[in-house]
Amino acid sequence: MSIGGGSGEPEAVEWLYQVVGWRPPLGLCRAGDLCGLYPALFQDVSNEVPELPCVSPVSNQVFERRLIEKYIAENGTDPMNGQPLSEEQLIDIKVSHPIRPKAPSSTSIPAILKALQDEWDAVMLHSFTLRQQLQTTRQELSHALYQHDAACRVIARLTKEVTAAREALATLKPQAGLVVAQAVASQPHVTAGGAGEPMEVSEQVGMIPEIIQKLQDKATVLTTERKKRGKTVPEELVRTEDLSKYRQVATHAGLHSASVPGILSLDLCPSDTNKVLTGGADRNVVVFDKKEEQIIATLKGHTKKVTSVIYHPSQSVVFSASPDSTIRVWSVTGGNCVQVVRAHEASVTGLSLHATGDYLLSSSEDQYWAFSDIQTGRVLTKVTDEAAGCALTCAQFHPDGLIFGTGTADSQIKIWDLKERTNVANFPGHIGPVTSIAFSENGYYLATGAQDSSVKLWDLRKLKNFKTITLDNNYEVKSLVFDQSGTYLAVGGTDIRVYICKQWSEVLNFTEHTGVVTGVAFGEHAQFLTSTGMDRSLKFYSL
Repeated sequence: MSIGGGSGEPEAVEWLYQVVGWRPPLGLCRAGDLCGLYPALFQDVSNEVPELPCVSPVSNQVFERRLIEKYIAENGTDPMNGQPLSEEQLIDIKVSHPIRPKAPSSTSIPAILKALQDEWDAVMLHSFTLRQQLQTTRQELSHALYQHDAACRVIARLTKEVTAAREALATLKPQAGLVVAQAVASQPHVTAGGAGEPMEVSEQVGMIPEIIQKLQDKATVLTTERKKRGKTVPEELVRTEDLSKYRQVATHAGLHSASVPGILSLDLCPSDTNKVLTGGADRNVVVFDKKEEQIIATLKGHTKKVTSVIYHPSQSVVFSASPDSTIRVWSVTGGNCVQVVRAHEASVTGLSLHATGDYLLSSSEDQYWAFSDIQTGRVLTKVTDEAAGCALTCAQFHPDGLIFGTGTADSQIKIWDLKERTNVANFPGHIGPVTSIAFSENGYYLATGAQDSSVKLWDLRKLKNFKTITLDNNYEVKSLVFDQSGTYLAVGGTDIRVYICKQWSEVLNFTEHTGVVTGVAFGEHAQFLTSTGMDRSLKFYSL
């Protein structure tokens, strides 16, 4: 049954008016029009305006059809009076879609203001929650970035350790099973031939007959060549009067880092003296081209300052030593370290290349000198003077390569026989640690410098000091070098001085360095002179 349409519409409407007890004023609506009735109807079960209204003929009440049907299905009675009622008895009220009245809470200005305040409070709470979440997210991001940075540092450290371990492994592999330095005490003592002092010899690999024969053959060739040259001076050699006119022609201060100033060592390539090799306090080795005035290579790997450098005469290879107790072999063309020689357990203080170009001599504060193969990185022999028990400060091969000299911290100069590994001569006379030694190309003279502000000249044939050059008080001797012909001797230290051999008179003096001069070297045929110092500069002098 429905109300709002069909032929019985007036009667139904009249009946509904009777049910609800209300009748519209005359003329407000036509018969059967419920537009004014429906908004006032609230169903009795939920007290809300029904979406699908219907009337119960038993109690004459308006209900939401959905709710009354559920109630009838469960109870079968009218909810108002409990009398029996079925779904077929319900009468639908057909009306247009209702407009729900506003809630009572929004029908006044104070209620609206309260609603707006409540909405504002909700927005502020939401904003506060978002700020908290943003702060938490920022903290999490900061923590993640910190963890990332820490991870990067750990990775960098591990990479460095892996590189060092690989280098150590590459060095240890060929030395596996060899005697270490601490085991020297178990080695037999060898009696010195000349000085009669007992030595401790640590046979790392051994001076096998093939190596000794190689050294002897090279010495024979060099001696023969020297005899052929005799006392003649090369025609290309700069004359003394021209040398005395030398002046500074170039200076370079950007080779090494300014944050750790100082160039500590210097060498020139024997086959091309335009190539300059330097070692700095910044732990770097630099190869510089004098002619092009540019750096060829910067070699990094030492963990401490570089105190000794050597340029190979025939290969694009250089050598360096450091207080980090390592000797490194570098490829100039590749710009990388190709071999690490670990011959010592303390600072390496001296380095010298044998005339064959295959072996290195090194001295150290651990009181040992070592003879090593540069191709394999193996230590062929290590020797210390047990009686002296003193750190070695420098080392230098004789031009023939069968003997060499070492300086000690207690002012001694010791001459050693390489084949026999014995101390064959000692030269006392200096006061303080020996800082530099140099053999003349003629094979007869040895120049030595120490912290007593003097340079002593020794005759290796007579084993005695024949000349002492006394320098100014507090003069620091850091470097001594003869030119390739043995005609001139350069002294580097507080300043630079050049002496002509045999007369031993001073022909040059340079004071351009603002720091102590640490290295000095002659170009080919003494056509130029170069020096390095603690002022971080590399200087060249010529006409």
